[in-house]
Amino acid sequence: MALPKQRVEVNSDINVTPLVDVMLVLLIIFMVVTPMLTKGINVTLVDAQNAVRMPNASKTNAIIVAIGRDGRVFLENRMVSSAALTDQVRKALKKRLNKTVYVKADARADFQSVAKVVDAVRDAGVSRLGLETQKVDANGNVIVGQ
Repeated sequence: MALPKQRVEVNSDINVTPLVDVMLVLLIIFMVVTPMLTKGINVTLVDAQNAVRMPNASKTNAIIVAIGRDGRVFLENRMVSSAALTDQVRKALKKRLNKTVYVKADARADFQSVAKVVDAVRDAGVSRLGLETQKVDANGNVIVGQ
């Protein structure tokens, strides 16, 4: 006696669960990696009403010297002693036509430490020095994108 054939239903829906899993993992990876892509250290920039936009400061090959609130000096992402800063900047400027260095100082940094860094950078043979600030209006509100 032959058994009747059972009808099998075919599920033609796309299973999106693996796709969602992969997308969430990629999102987490980008969220973790993106803060590491910033150049230099994070500082609270000084407010200035007449700030000049410096688009070259955000380029990947820009030389940035940052001064933290506690007076520590960073060249790119590396902490540098004040004594070695001139030599390190001189090495970074070697074989470059554009001898511009950008200084980012924390608003709460001691002015004397900022002046020492500017002197050390000038001693390295820098032809142009940019001091990064953030632009604010007359009421003290930060102007973004300028």
